[in-house]
Amino acid sequence: MLDRTLKIYIAGHKGMVGSAILRKFKSEKFQNIVLRTSDELDLRNQQAVQLFFEQEKPDIVVLAAAHVGGIMANIQSPAVFLYDNLMIQNNVIHFSYLNGVRKLLFLGSSCIYPRLAPQPMKEEYLLDGKVEPTNEGYAMAKIAGIKLCEMYNRQYETDYISAMPCNLFGYEDNFDSVSSHVVPALIKKYHRAKIEDLDRVEVWGTGKARRELLFVDDLADACLFLLENYHKKDFINVGMGIDVSIRELADLISCVVGYKGETIFDTTKPDGMPQKLMDVSRLSNIGWTFKTSLCCGLELTYQWYLENYNKFENNYK
Repeated sequence: MLDRTLKIYIAGHKGMVGSAILRKFKSEKFQNIVLRTSDELDLRNQQAVQLFFEQEKPDIVVLAAAHVGGIMANIQSPAVFLYDNLMIQNNVIHFSYLNGVRKLLFLGSSCIYPRLAPQPMKEEYLLDGKVEPTNEGYAMAKIAGIKLCEMYNRQYETDYISAMPCNLFGYEDNFDSVSSHVVPALIKKYHRAKIEDLDRVEVWGTGKARRELLFVDDLADACLFLLENYHKKDFINVGMGIDVSIRELADLISCVVGYKGETIFDTTKPDGMPQKLMDVSRLSNIGWTFKTSLCCGLELTYQWYLENYNKFENNYK
């Protein structure tokens, strides 16, 4: 078990993933958590990151900071996704090494895997083919982060873990119409259709693409579990090991929201990867499994959306 007095830096604590990790660490009585907003510390700025690490000297680093977004955002700004994420992770990982960080957890994404990877996707499938072109910039950055941790471990004998979660959703998700991922995008669509009494909701793609979805608080639980129990150098998948089609997901969300109209699929829009299902046997074999069902997680997320609805309407027109 990690000493609860260790100094822990959570990078990206304002985002969905980072805020869930912060909640988890606070609930577990960690006493010395270091936080910086992006306004206080631009992780793309090498000099700023260098100064931060030299001053704070954290014992543990959780790297949850990233430039993230949905399929449209990735298509529109691939260079931004590649550049920003390379800079963030290179700076944090390198200065963690230079300042004697004991353990680092780097969070990636299931989009690292080849578009046509066998399903479920095992860790050894990395770089066996081309990644999905609609999120190539983000995927290539995350692959580089995995390799950077791996090579620092090899060359410098560091203890850096790379964890690759499946698609995530939950509290503090992004409900912007352009940059959101599938769950918040569908929640927002169906909620608006419900309150505006619309007879149909349009969903991108064929509905046949399949996605594995994990409630973000379960990821936070897995992160602490890995920091306390995983000491190998190989990266590791984090997920449920179960997937659903986008059509099935849309039906679930419409039911949770209470929308009674019709769902129409716009087949002129891209599906993204045909399927993204993780093989989570490596993680389950060391004793971790998810706690929140998909339906329960969707209900919790929708309730949180309703409680914060005015904020979303003001920020995400």
